[in-house]
Amino acid sequence: MRLLFDQNLSPRLVQRLSDIYPKSVHARDVGLTEADDAGIWEYAKAHGYTIVSKDSDFQQRSLLYGAPPKFIWLRVGNCTVLHTENLLRTYSAAIHTFELEDEKSHLIIP
Repeated sequence: MRLLFDQNLSPRLVQRLSDIYPKSVHARDVGLTEADDAGIWEYAKAHGYTIVSKDSDFQQRSLLYGAPPKFIWLRVGNCTVLHTENLLRTYSAAIHTFELEDEKSHLIIP
C-alpha cells in the first residue's frame, strides 16, 4: 500500500511509517507543495497512491468521483506527529483491508 500524505500532515510520517506503508510519499516530496486538491487527486490517481489527509474536501471528491484514488480521512484536529503516527499504526489492519475493497472509495479514521 502506497500512501500520499497531504500537505496538512507532517512529511516526517513517510519515514516514521515506512515499515508498514513502504513507498509512501508526502505531497512536498513529489512537487505538490502548492497543488490544489484536484492536482493531488490526479497525481494519486495516475501513480497508484491512496491519499491521506485531514481535509474533508477529499471525501466529497471521493463520493462524487469514486476510486481511484482511494482516500483516508483523518478526522483529528491539530495533533502531534506521534499521535497521527499512532492512529495510522492502530488502524493499519483496517487500512490494508480497505485497499483491497474495490467498492469502497474512502475510509474515515476518527
